[in-house]
Amino acid sequence: MRPNLEPDFLLAKSREKPWRGAYTLVGHTVAVVEAVTTLVDVLGDRLISQFGLQCSLSHLRGTARLAAYLHDWGKANDHFQMVVRKNRNPLESPQLIRHEVASVLLAYSYREWLQQCEGNFYTALSAAGGHHLKFGGNAKKGDTGEIGEIRSGSGSDRIYLYTDTKNFKALLKYGVKTLGLPRELKLPRKRPTCWTVTEIKTLQNEVLEAFCDWPHDTVFASVVKALLVAGDSVGSAIPPTGLKIKTWIKQELSTILDIKEIQQVIDSRLGGKELLNFQINLGNSSKRVTLARAGCGTGKTLGAYNWAKQYAVGGKLFFCYPTTGTSTEGFLDYVHDEISSVLLHSRADVDLELATTGEEAEAGDNQEDELAKKLESFQTWGTKVSICTVDTVLGLQQCNRRPLYCFPAIAQSAFVFDEVHCYDERLFGGLLRFLEVVKAPILLMSASFLPWQLEAIKKAVGEPIEIIPGPKELEKLPRYRFNLVDTPDWQRVEQELTNKGKVLWVCNQVGTAIDIYREAKSRGLNALLYHSRYRYEDRVKHHRDVVDAFKKDEPVLAIATQVAEMSLDLSATLLVSQIADPPGLIQRLGRLNRRYSGHALDAFFYPDTKTGFPYSKDNLKAGKEMIEAFTGEVSQADLAAWLENNPNQENPDKETVLFNTFRCWQMYPAPCRKAGHTITALLEQDLPQIEKMSAKLLPRYTVPLLLTKDVKEWPRHTKGYLIASADKWGYSEELGAYEI
Repeated sequence: MRPNLEPDFLLAKSREKPWRGAYTLVGHTVAVVEAVTTLVDVLGDRLISQFGLQCSLSHLRGTARLAAYLHDWGKANDHFQMVVRKNRNPLESPQLIRHEVASVLLAYSYREWLQQCEGNFYTALSAAGGHHLKFGGNAKKGDTGEIGEIRSGSGSDRIYLYTDTKNFKALLKYGVKTLGLPRELKLPRKRPTCWTVTEIKTLQNEVLEAFCDWPHDTVFASVVKALLVAGDSVGSAIPPTGLKIKTWIKQELSTILDIKEIQQVIDSRLGGKELLNFQINLGNSSKRVTLARAGCGTGKTLGAYNWAKQYAVGGKLFFCYPTTGTSTEGFLDYVHDEISSVLLHSRADVDLELATTGEEAEAGDNQEDELAKKLESFQTWGTKVSICTVDTVLGLQQCNRRPLYCFPAIAQSAFVFDEVHCYDERLFGGLLRFLEVVKAPILLMSASFLPWQLEAIKKAVGEPIEIIPGPKELEKLPRYRFNLVDTPDWQRVEQELTNKGKVLWVCNQVGTAIDIYREAKSRGLNALLYHSRYRYEDRVKHHRDVVDAFKKDEPVLAIATQVAEMSLDLSATLLVSQIADPPGLIQRLGRLNRRYSGHALDAFFYPDTKTGFPYSKDNLKAGKEMIEAFTGEVSQADLAAWLENNPNQENPDKETVLFNTFRCWQMYPAPCRKAGHTITALLEQDLPQIEKMSAKLLPRYTVPLLLTKDVKEWPRHTKGYLIASADKWGYSEELGAYEI
């Protein structure tokens, strides 16, 4: 029996929420079509050139507009309308199919009519189906190959479609008026008003076969999808500026870099000094893709801003770091208060509050909701320089939400990728795919590029690249003396501190670092501890404490884990380190004698008996061999040469969801990085405080914990985070999380 509902008034959003935009299906569709149209018109030919598209701007515009027109058609069904009217609890009684799947099936039923407007119908159809990133797969299962899921527990074997209502007919008339569709509606079958489960399955198979036969252009289809997600997000969550969507988008995207602003950043860092030849050469690079091969402390970052004077003017700039710590430091050290800029990673609001005020953050409550993600991502639309983790850009290819919301900024930017040698095989594979697809100016920076990496990069770019070496006079300086010992030499550490030195001690495991810290405190030493297993706000504080302590004219011992390899911009006078893999050791050495003292300084290395985590037996063997290869004074050039002559060949994983050549219709989130040994969780002892806090602040209380066998048994917070038992994990602001 057809449900009793007001079918002439179709909603896209709930009217009970303080909604500032249109909440009817027609009104929301109009807003999204206008947003997508404006994005294409403002970005213009930059979209074509940035992604090397082989189509006209008119064809891209027509397809994107068609996708926007179709994306919410499926909301015209009884299950969705009951949910949005609060007459149906989707947790207790889920919709039979998701509304975007219904959009695909409904639009497919109208295909003969829809194919008569400008644009590629099947490209638009795939974008409409994927705009909520649940099409053909999901984050947990990965690729399912299904045109949506038919859910059990809906309490119904069919859905009713409101295609004969006044509201839906108004949607069709809007298509005639705006997209140039024919006034006469001809359909291959009777206008659908109801689908049973059997009919849904039949339609799903038909659409799947059509997608398999669809002669798609992978990059073109991916750009249309990204435009729709961005357009739908701004159509749904534009801030209350009082401006129309069209005006707001134009204002934000027209905010671009000029050469004076970049020069201002350079001048403020130079402090009256001259650029090095290496930095000048970066600014004079004649190739679209440039590689800066230079060691730590050689001025790569300043050189990158000089490169940006040639390649980022007239657009925007994304400066991508491997970790949240390094992106925060890059923001504070270079562009904060210099250029309109934004620090963008998943916890940027915490960093900025604590780093700029020095005050303790207010306690947080919950995971960022979708609106908060969108609003934060919109900052990049009107920002000239975005300092971010590499995931913010490369995550676009894996259909991560934040990069998709940032797409209009990404589409008009130049890119700097720093510390490329630290990427795992999945992240490096994503970079290669990005180089294949994106035709923007790109600068890759690394202490070394292995022969196989260089070949892979050249092949991906497909055109000549320029490799600019670092300043030889700096890289050949004798910075280090290697000492291989069986156990740590505490006497040498205490002697260095007595001489007002600054000691960096790097351990391979958090537990080991905590043990060393306790030993140092028992000896009465001025010791600081820094690792990844803190609540995020505590980690920010420990990071800042270490960086600030190394700037003072006082002795200090900083005990850290791998976070020291990239996140700490400091210059130690003595390094003590467990043996790790060669790239990791080179990164650690980059913190020793960083600001050259005039002579080589000691580095002491001792064994790690805990093989297998985080380094394999082969990793540790290679690290020991590198240390043993040098008996005299060692320079950064020596280390780079050794690494390039002893390459560890890897197999980069170039599989992406967006820009996927084989199943171009799919759209679901996938990880950017290889699975690690940790999982982000909440601590049981923090739950009483967390329950009183707002959703946006919950990340402040998350902690990366070891991924153990019993993790499947951990309870889960209402916002998705696992909860670690207080019986197994203790915590203090001083030590961080520790196993009991």
